[in-house]
Amino acid sequence: MLKGIPSIISPELLKIIMEMGHGDTIVFGDANFPAVSCAKRLVRADGHNMPELLAAVLKLFPLDQYSEKPAGVMEVVAGDPTVPVIWEEYKKLLKEDPSFPGELEMIPRFDFYEKTREAYAVVSTGESALYANVILTKGVIAPE
Repeated sequence: MLKGIPSIISPELLKIIMEMGHGDTIVFGDANFPAVSCAKRLVRADGHNMPELLAAVLKLFPLDQYSEKPAGVMEVVAGDPTVPVIWEEYKKLLKEDPSFPGELEMIPRFDFYEKTREAYAVVSTGESALYANVILTKGVIAPE
């Protein structure tokens, strides 16, 4: 055990976010997301919901201050009446990082899949909300 590391973050996920460099991306996929077929590196977080996991990760993970939109979500497919209320929860969590511009990037479904294939890692969660997938770009921690 380590001090200050939220218990929801597995040793594997901690290793992954430590290995990532600035500009690398990580995808958090909901329970419906095709994580296994898209991932270079897959981390299982089955049974965990997205807001709780993101809150824990964001305590350790700096967003990229040089990206116009360092956090993005899968855009609702045209014609789908779903209104993803979970996105508002994401914005509240992301606001804690001064690099978050306040708006999420809306990424069309198949573009999101392509970005996922290029991501450093994919975390597969048990989140049941629709359109709960999110991609984060890692930034740097400035020296104190």
